[in-house]
Amino acid sequence: MPHRHGTDEGLHHLSDTRLFDERRRALEEAFFRKQEARLQERLHEKHEHDAARDALASRCGISDAALLDRLVDLGIRAETVDALVLVPLAAVAWADGKIDPRERDAILRGADAAGIAKDSPSHALLEAWTHERPEPALLDAWRDYVHALGSSLSAEQVRHLAEQVLGKARAVAEAAGGFLGIASVSKREQAVLTELAAAFRAER
Repeated sequence: MPHRHGTDEGLHHLSDTRLFDERRRALEEAFFRKQEARLQERLHEKHEHDAARDALASRCGISDAALLDRLVDLGIRAETVDALVLVPLAAVAWADGKIDPRERDAILRGADAAGIAKDSPSHALLEAWTHERPEPALLDAWRDYVHALGSSLSAEQVRHLAEQVLGKARAVAEAAGGFLGIASVSKREQAVLTELAAAFRAER
């Protein structure tokens, strides 16, 4: 009988060991599944971040890596950049209060020369704005957003962003002036550009 008792204890010990091993493996599998899921999630987030960063760089020509990362972290996407760029273009286009057909054609060709593709939604929107002047509230919203954005960026980043955004508006004004055979940027256009630039220099 003592021998039997020893066998029972051995079997019980073996059963405990197997149970322990099974639970250990279950824990490890659950842990690694969780880790894999987290890794996949991080990879997905990185992919989205990189895609948004590339789109921003393409749309506004920004090459500063830190600024691009900061803009993406703030939730700014290519569509936001379109608004940042196109509103100043419309403001400059309507600087003298009207747009005649020759000016409209020159402005759109200037936009194309500044990198706003003809078949893009941004180009279509700008074309619509050359027929009907945007409401003043749009420019007010643009200023408010620029002010808010400036509070989240360094002074150098604000300067860089202003150069890229307003650079396109100036390029369109210069191109339109060249196409029309007049001064590259009129006094009224320059006044609007100066006013727009002031929004980036507002107290942050």
